[in-house]
Amino acid sequence: MDNRIPLQMTDHEAMAILPLFAWLSPSYPVGCYAYSHTLEWAVEAGDVTNDETLVAWLTDLLTFGFGCNDAILLAHAYRAVRAGDAAALDEVNELALALSPSTELHLETSQQGRSFLDATLSAWPSPLLMPLEGDVAFPIAVGMAAAAHEIPLSTAAAAYLFGLVQTLVSAAIRLAPIGQTAGIRVCASLSATVLDVACQALDLSLDDIGSATFRADLGSFHHENQYTRLFRS
Repeated sequence: MDNRIPLQMTDHEAMAILPLFAWLSPSYPVGCYAYSHTLEWAVEAGDVTNDETLVAWLTDLLTFGFGCNDAILLAHAYRAVRAGDAAALDEVNELALALSPSTELHLETSQQGRSFLDATLSAWPSPLLMPLEGDVAFPIAVGMAAAAHEIPLSTAAAAYLFGLVQTLVSAAIRLAPIGQTAGIRVCASLSATVLDVACQALDLSLDDIGSATFRADLGSFHHENQYTRLFRS
């Protein structure tokens, strides 16, 4: 029998990750509940009908689409802030905004990013948290805040991606192809994928950014013309 006392997190380590619980919670004022990142169209089109198809859809988004790209962008924004390189930060933010394949998805990332940065500058100010004027992509804003508050990059990237998963699963529950218990199972089943994508993205350059989720991208255009909509994307 192993009677060793388990290692405990130090106060500094705990304080380093506590902000993430607030920043990536549904209560943080970024309006994440208003967006589905094309999931509403996928449900309408019959691509997502149950928890199995939802896992497949989200896995593709994480590994071949915006999930991996966002993790790469977050990491580069993080490093720009740590280096105090405002020019590099501006450049990666412009790239992140330009990668949005549609007006709806541009609004999704820019509205959440701007709201996140404004709220964090107010509640968690830091001299390292450089202000950005105009539109700010969501992963850029989270990367900036994590760097300014010395949250480990790997932890921030994984938490950000898992926050995206939870947001989209919440959207799926409201769209009704799955229930709450199935939603919990989906989140749990995607946790390993989230960790893999986050870890791999930390070693990738901006040249490694790319996407192969064409159906989801096209779905963001079709979503604008849906007869009924619950979400803005």
